[in-house]
Amino acid sequence: MEIKINEKPVDITLESEKTIGDVLTGIEKWISESGHRLTSFYINGKSVLLSEIENVFKKDISDVLTLEVYTSSVTQLTEQSLINLLSDIDQFEKLSYDEKTKFYNNWNESAQANFILSQIPDLFSLCVNTFINGDVSSGTLRSIIDERIRELKYPADEFKKSQQLVTDICIRLVDLPLDIQTGKDEQAARTIQIFSGVTEKIIRIYSQLSLQGYLGEINENDSEILKQINEYNLLLKDLLSAYEKHDSILIGDLAEYEAAPKLTNLYQAILDKIIKPAASGDEDAGGK
Repeated sequence: MEIKINEKPVDITLESEKTIGDVLTGIEKWISESGHRLTSFYINGKSVLLSEIENVFKKDISDVLTLEVYTSSVTQLTEQSLINLLSDIDQFEKLSYDEKTKFYNNWNESAQANFILSQIPDLFSLCVNTFINGDVSSGTLRSIIDERIRELKYPADEFKKSQQLVTDICIRLVDLPLDIQTGKDEQAARTIQIFSGVTEKIIRIYSQLSLQGYLGEINENDSEILKQINEYNLLLKDLLSAYEKHDSILIGDLAEYEAAPKLTNLYQAILDKIIKPAASGDEDAGGK
């Protein structure tokens, strides 16, 4: 059996695989490690429809001459999903009040919504708050989606532009215990909110930088960055816990002496790793 991935022949040695399902399961596991997902496949030159998949998976490999697999990167799929979501917002904004309720019920059952729920759960919650609860305006949701698209398309540029965000929130973190002690609760809450948002953004973009080849080959420095990220996640939980308990002394220690310098160090460590990526081959991905 000849196997091609994105129209390129691949040398795969079949051992215990007996069915097409066995082969595709192995291929999907392999491509997922490089940040791709299977989007379509052809058997003996014929496209396999969604309704046919269950029967095709049982097909014996001895009956198959050619298996053509097409993939897209998770980045590509996510970007297209976000672009589609912008179109969903356009449609939503044109509806009457009664029509908007029906819109959400249909949207929530779509493949689009399922992808967002599985890949971008925090954005899915915002969509729910826009499409049914009304807590988040469609304009706010649109601006968040635009930001996420920039992170996918231009991760290095978006990361470098985030330096001022890091600097500003570190200043606010140093002032956080004083804000709490002087009764500036609203400002303190806003600082915690911004701090969480900036941290999430840095980690999101780091993931894209890694997937898209902006950080070069994996080495000991990457392990150190991942260690910093894990430690920082724990620190974030401790800070939020201290804030909920109104422990101003612990908040002060964590914010000024740990959160601020560690965020600065993490940002700089990632920034120092960014390079211009080699051709990733993503242009070859996609359907037939």
